[in-house]
Amino acid sequence: MRLHTPLVEHAPLVEHAPLVEHATPLAQELLAARQGFLSKLIYQTYNGYVMSQFKKLEQDLRARGEIKWKHAMHLMRPMLSGISALREGELRVRLDEERDALLTIKRGEHPWPDVNAWRLRLHKGFDEAFASTHLPERPDHSWANEFLLKARREMV
Repeated sequence: MRLHTPLVEHAPLVEHAPLVEHATPLAQELLAARQGFLSKLIYQTYNGYVMSQFKKLEQDLRARGEIKWKHAMHLMRPMLSGISALREGELRVRLDEERDALLTIKRGEHPWPDVNAWRLRLHKGFDEAFASTHLPERPDHSWANEFLLKARREMV
């Protein structure tokens, strides 16, 4: 088993919103700087959430003998996106390469031990990506604040 706001014109450059109508200069500036919002904090944010939710899934499995497969599938997504962000410096929202594997989890087509083994491999990959990432410790709050003030001034 292998498990694993309209601001811009029609353009594949906006992975998060594939069908975009118009790009203002302000939106283009924000898109060009979007990696500046990423930092090593993604590890603790995503990993902490996923770990706590997997504990709840395991409690459900022990208490009721079943889990919510859709929930399990959705917990794999932040790990996959987080690993990508730490390694590549870009947040992937669309996970086309892993789509089929994720959907088999959602449909409950794999036993829990197999899904859990993939989860553990992803956690290991997440730890490794964190150890070797080139992302900064924190996002550039100063730039973000200046951009927000500039955007507000332009929108008035």
